[in-house]
Amino acid sequence: MHRTPLDKGETRFVLQTLRDQIGQRVWPVHRLDKGTSGVLVFARQPEVARTVGQAFESGEGLKKTYRAMVRGWPGDEGLIDHPLRRMPDDLRSAREEVQAALTRFVTVSRGEFPLAQGEFPSTRFALVQLQAFTGRRHQLRRHMKHMAHPIIGDATHGKGPLNRAIAEHLGFQRLWLHALRLEIRHPVTGAPLVIAAPPGPEWDLWHAC
Repeated sequence: MHRTPLDKGETRFVLQTLRDQIGQRVWPVHRLDKGTSGVLVFARQPEVARTVGQAFESGEGLKKTYRAMVRGWPGDEGLIDHPLRRMPDDLRSAREEVQAALTRFVTVSRGEFPLAQGEFPSTRFALVQLQAFTGRRHQLRRHMKHMAHPIIGDATHGKGPLNRAIAEHLGFQRLWLHALRLEIRHPVTGAPLVIAAPPGPEWDLWHAC
């Protein structure tokens, strides 16, 4: 998103890129984990950014939908109600140590990679739709790990050897998490506002497996 002590080696920043593209200042309303693609919202006035940011904090009138490819075969659908402890490097120190966190998942499809895993001749994976009701740091990644279905390509909460094997098999390496759709009320008019970002063409790779 922007310069941060959490990733001192990074040289590319969405905030600066967008400012350069449109020739004016913008203010971030929310954030995506590095490696996550999809909908990302900025405001052109700081007061609007504060208003929308408050909606993200409270979750009121807000619906965030993500797509992810995960290891294994989760159930058809479910609600993950699992509190998350604030991460040690979280700079927002005013927050409580443990926060409620709620995610709904729906399994869209299931498949298998021809990659041996332990005693199994193949590796199961699933495409899931995720809805985050709260906005905790790494919430979706941590919740899927909690379910024993980590998001593929997640270097922090997944398994490195498996991630590398799948990346080599697909010929494409990334965190397989995409912010698909955001529904929110317009901060000025109050009208329903829907912002969608279709997944990139790399999401079609797994269909050939």
